Amino acid sequence: LERAVPAIEDGFKPVQRRIMHSMKELDDGRYNKVANIVGHTMQYHPHGDASIGDAMVQIGQKELIIDMQGNWGNILTGDSAAASRYIEARISKFGHDVLYSPKITEWGMSYDGRRAEPINLPVKFPLLLAQGAEGIAVGLSTKVLPHNFNELLDACIKYLRGRKFELLPDFQTGGMVDASAYNDGKRGGKVRVRAHIEELDKKTLVIKDVPYGVTTTQLMESITKANDQGKIKIKKVTDHTAADVEIIVELAQGISPDITIDALYAFTNCESSISPLSCIIEKHKPIFIGVSELLKISTDHTVQLLKRELEIQLSELQEQWHFASLERIFIENRIYRDIEEEETWEGDLKAIDSGLAPFAKNLKRNVTEEDIVRLTEIRIKRISKFDSDKALKMLETLEGKIAEVQNHLDHLIDFSIAYFQKLKSNYGKGRERKTEIRIFDDIVATKVVM
Repeated sequence: LERAVPAIEDGFKPVQRRIMHSMKELDDGRYNKVANIVGHTMQYHPHGDASIGDAMVQIGQKELIIDMQGNWGNILTGDSAAASRYIEARISKFGHDVLYSPKITEWGMSYDGRRAEPINLPVKFPLLLAQGAEGIAVGLSTKVLPHNFNELLDACIKYLRGRKFELLPDFQTGGMVDASAYNDGKRGGKVRVRAHIEELDKKTLVIKDVPYGVTTTQLMESITKANDQGKIKIKKVTDHTAADVEIIVELAQGISPDITIDALYAFTNCESSISPLSCIIEKHKPIFIGVSELLKISTDHTVQLLKRELEIQLSELQEQWHFASLERIFIENRIYRDIEEEETWEGDLKAIDSGLAPFAKNLKRNVTEEDIVRLTEIRIKRISKFDSDKALKMLETLEGKIAEVQNHLDHLIDFSIAYFQKLKSNYGKGRERKTEIRIFDDIVATKVVM
């Protein structure tokens, strides 16, 4: 519960939730040193700073909810990030939009009882499926594969419209995936991931990307090892990876490039097999469910969060309307003069109350003592400069807003669909699918051994 497996409500493990909460507390629009964020997070997370720093780098490398500056490592080559005192971070625009809403957040005490921390963040997006998650706990492990940002939003919209949808993994590292046995990401499913290998000429092959979870270094080592064992014949392999993967494989004399490509898939890390295992925490217990079910739960949860936000907005607008109406009645009908004869505070309140009584039918709720006390605090300057037309206009504006929010609440599903569409149009650019979906031919190992 406290370490490795994400919660169903927001898709965060505790350390990730605490990092994002700390980043919000420190947020001033500028980049913060990661070391400072880690230090701040230690008020909530009773484990070492190294574990917090590593978790933060992992969130950052997903390039979704954290804006990064400096050397955050490289998922292609496996290079690690610079020390936390050198790199900086802030919440991304997308993170601000979908992660936080203090009024609907449930709060609990931190481990030492000194501060409040969120029990779950009100995440209005299927974040767990977008980022993926991996963790090994005591007697439990989880492996949710990452999915495509735009495809997830499309699936949310299809689900709300009552249509069918299918989710297949999409990896930042690119490559090709055969998801015919994905089994909705449940236990027992399996995906095969391959790198793209191209023929430069009769003697040279180029590997253009790496399978998910494999680094260029591991890939090179596996090729060298297969060559030493005599399973493939190559002259040499060199790594030209910069922003994109580029590994050059030079073939020995008279060796067929096609057979070599098959052999690379059969005997090296150019192909890897991943077994997903979608395990998450619901009400303090682990459950095993598929990714479509996860998406449905996440979408329903988002709809409920949007509903709660609208309800809070509505009650705040109604309060504003109520007090603006009271203030108008109080000043226009000169009720403030009724207290000139009174000598006690109770008398003042009573006088105002009876002055307001004839107008009570124009209000939407009863007048409370708190309302009357607020009226006594209005300044003389405000009374002398009071403008009836302005006050009426303001009330009309508030009524318009109230009607709009009420309309959103009455058509909650349409409002939610529009919310997902807006996320897609604002943040979907540049998040197209990177991993090509294919069905692979089976390679018979005995036929491709050189």
